[in-house]
Amino acid sequence: MQKEILTFAAAHVVPGLMADFEHQCLAVYTPCRINDRSELIHALAIVHVEFLLIHPFREGNGRLARLLAVLMALQAELPPLDFGMLKGRKKQEYFVAVQSGLNRNYEAMKKIFDEVIERTLRLQGRSFWSG
Repeated sequence: MQKEILTFAAAHVVPGLMADFEHQCLAVYTPCRINDRSELIHALAIVHVEFLLIHPFREGNGRLARLLAVLMALQAELPPLDFGMLKGRKKQEYFVAVQSGLNRNYEAMKKIFDEVIERTLRLQGRSFWSG
């Protein structure tokens, strides 16, 4: 399967990749009780990118990955993340950030999650982990 500029895992390897994802990402970063912003952003970026690179479902991978990020944010006592900024140029940056994950480079996705968290907190009238 392919979308935009990414080719995803062949169906026969998805079960093994999902097992690896469970052990190497979910077991490490969830439940997400991180109270340091940079550590949370790091965890969100890795889990998000690694899930998207597997692309285990025909449709809905992005929605499910964002839902998983929202769940992790809630576990870290943040409000539900607002991904409304991922339009136009930012959406293209998002796709490039996912592609960078092929080389285990999560910096671009960390930048996106930093912006998502900042936007979410600003819209909620909160600062990081306050009230």
